[in-house]
Amino acid sequence: MFDKKAGLKVGLEIHQQLDGKKLFCNCPTALREDKPHFTIKRQLRAAAGEGGEIDIAALQEQLKGKTFVYEGYHDTTCLVETDSEPPHEMNKDALYTTLQLCTLAKATISPFVQVMRKTVVDGSNTSGFQRTALVGRNGKMNTSAGDVRISNISLEEDACKIISETAAEKTYRLDRLGIPLIEIGTEPDITTPEQAQETAKKIGLLLRSLPGVKRGLGTIRQDVNVSIYGGNRIEIKGAQDLRQLPLLVELEVKRQQELLKIKKELQGVRLNPCKIVDLSVIMQDCESKIITKTLASGGKVLGIRLNSLAGFLGREVQPERRIGTEFSERAKVAAGVGGIFHSDELPNYGITDLARIRKKLQCEPNDAFVLVADEENKARAALQAVYDRAQELLKGVPSEVRKANADGTTSYLRPMPGAARMYPETDVPLMKSDITKVTIPEVLEDKMARYQTVLGLGKDLAEFIAKSDKVSLFDELTTKHPKIKPAFIAETLTSTLLEIKRKYSLDPEKLTEDQLRDLFQYLAEDKIHKDIVLDVLIDMIKGKFNLTYYASLGTEEIHKELKKIVEKNPDAPFSALMGLAMKQLQGKASGKFISEHLEKLLKEKHK
Repeated sequence: MFDKKAGLKVGLEIHQQLDGKKLFCNCPTALREDKPHFTIKRQLRAAAGEGGEIDIAALQEQLKGKTFVYEGYHDTTCLVETDSEPPHEMNKDALYTTLQLCTLAKATISPFVQVMRKTVVDGSNTSGFQRTALVGRNGKMNTSAGDVRISNISLEEDACKIISETAAEKTYRLDRLGIPLIEIGTEPDITTPEQAQETAKKIGLLLRSLPGVKRGLGTIRQDVNVSIYGGNRIEIKGAQDLRQLPLLVELEVKRQQELLKIKKELQGVRLNPCKIVDLSVIMQDCESKIITKTLASGGKVLGIRLNSLAGFLGREVQPERRIGTEFSERAKVAAGVGGIFHSDELPNYGITDLARIRKKLQCEPNDAFVLVADEENKARAALQAVYDRAQELLKGVPSEVRKANADGTTSYLRPMPGAARMYPETDVPLMKSDITKVTIPEVLEDKMARYQTVLGLGKDLAEFIAKSDKVSLFDELTTKHPKIKPAFIAETLTSTLLEIKRKYSLDPEKLTEDQLRDLFQYLAEDKIHKDIVLDVLIDMIKGKFNLTYYASLGTEEIHKELKKIVEKNPDAPFSALMGLAMKQLQGKASGKFISEHLEKLLKEKHK
């Protein structure tokens, strides 16, 4: 249950991909799953920012010493993505779309756009930095709980897509790198989990109102910044599911509250110096498979004592997540180890002789200890990271970046980056923000209302088509073909295509917009019947569509053909007649249509 007295403050960062060309080259924004044409390898290092300091998050990534592998395509990625060529001029269409958003959000627009470099050394950018440009500031979003200020609207390039990771290498795909990305950042004006969800939804609708945005899974991402009284700002990356956003915020509030309780309980405690002890000899007879395997391969078992922390490492801070979990995550990120063993979970995992371990580490009854089994250098780095996290228990809530998990909990990613990672981009000229020709698109909420009142769509169907990637085509078709019911057009572009995917295991994405335009043109000209639209679409996807084959007979002519079949087979049962009719009229009308008319004929015959 959410504690309203916690002093919750939430700020959102929402990222939306744009369609068309990439931000600093002419490559398409299409994502690919086929085998890449080439790979390159790089290693990156953190550089000092304008103030001469190296960003703490970038430095942590450099210390991992990983090699980065980049996969690319000769026909859809270029030298800009591989950082072998300077960036081209900024994509003017992407800037125009961003200016449209600034106008809708009532933001103050910068007269000139200066591209900046943001140091990123996790390999997600081949250059070691991300290009980003502030376009608008001081906007506003209305919510039921009050206004939420928009601090910044920026245009930046998306990062590479991660493919795989090992302790030594990280593999990325270049197809996503450079896709234009609008970032909207709010002030921490949100005070409840429900308001966070409402704000994210409203910003999402505003972004979907723009004609230049990408649609579909993965094209929009939310990051959530959460703090409470006495706590610290935590940035949670990758909050994809809006339905789970309130739970994500509530569980972060719980985590910070538990950490503050621990800080209070540890008041007056000073942690002993970090003394790493080699326990390999006394662990030789240990039954733990991890330890046995490590020692057999030349690794070591190292440990540290953490005075006065007995019982705290097993304390739960989120469902199924404990202080020991947070220690383990720090060790994994900092050193690439598989995990840790700590005293609050032992005896377990084949580690039973705790007395010898405690004696070797000189533990008092109220002391905790942590063990790591790995290569010596990795084990030492891991234990140092654990010790640093233990020191932070005495301070409360460390400011850090965390990852959203599927169950609403979070995992440690990296330290909170600072201002030291930003510096001006010298390869891209200033762009003027020309707002004189910016047209304001219809807001999605207004569009959904119009679909209901003017076009007669139900609420769910209006929302479905308005949020789909076929919305522009829908507007075009309803204008061009006023005699075709808008609801039929909307259902064909949404639920019918979904039915084809789910029921027939065919990919509706293979249909081009021109094919869909042709479909409704044939309907308007009575060249095909609406009852066989599903069959036509399936054949279009399969590449078997032939208009001559599908030429409609018309209801009257179909009736005549059915009458002939009944007259030629006077004693045949309905099922046999249906089979003959389907064979003769295949593609001329749907099975449902034929069945209904055949039943009418048989009823008339037996009157």
